[in-house]
Amino acid sequence: MNQTEINYRIVEIFETLQGEGFNTGMPSIFIRFGKCNLACPWCDTNYNQFEMMSLTAILTKVALFSARNIIITGGEPTIQPHIEILLDALKQQGYFLAIETNGLKPVPPQIDYIATSPKRLYQKNYLKHHIPTANEVRIVVDGDVLDFCEQIENSIQAQRYYLSPCEQNGEMNMLATITQLGRLNQRPNKPRWQLSIQTHKIAGIA
Repeated sequence: MNQTEINYRIVEIFETLQGEGFNTGMPSIFIRFGKCNLACPWCDTNYNQFEMMSLTAILTKVALFSARNIIITGGEPTIQPHIEILLDALKQQGYFLAIETNGLKPVPPQIDYIATSPKRLYQKNYLKHHIPTANEVRIVVDGDVLDFCEQIENSIQAQRYYLSPCEQNGEMNMLATITQLGRLNQRPNKPRWQLSIQTHKIAGIA
């Protein structure tokens, strides 16, 4: 296979600050892939609108930015064909590689930091298969997620667990989110959950 001729489904590539989770504020290059293996109605990414970009074109665009942290996201990056070839090329150039994934499929070994966001709407899927570990778990509060949070904390070992408000029609369900956060943290001898909000939207950046 001629690696320079491999094409990837790319929604966008841009540089900004990480807006959520433990690494909030970190200068980062986002590589956002098209297509997803789930279909959450509140998703804020149009992952079905993408262009095909060659390996060379992606590397050329990434080189225009100054950040050394790359976030592989989507859509769902773990379903992308030949992603390991792109990741190898980025590692060879010394980038720190983070991924944002729904956690249903294995994460490539080149990844340095895993942020997984399991989806309550697909709770039964996570009873069948999921990644076993992550650096952080983020669950969007798109309803009553308490049982799902307990399921995930018992099945995905992580350093940190976060609840995130769900944004629909420009409004975040912050009260519902912090109410459930408080209930989670009232349980004795259980992992402590924290709040993660999309600070990039508050700050008015991408």
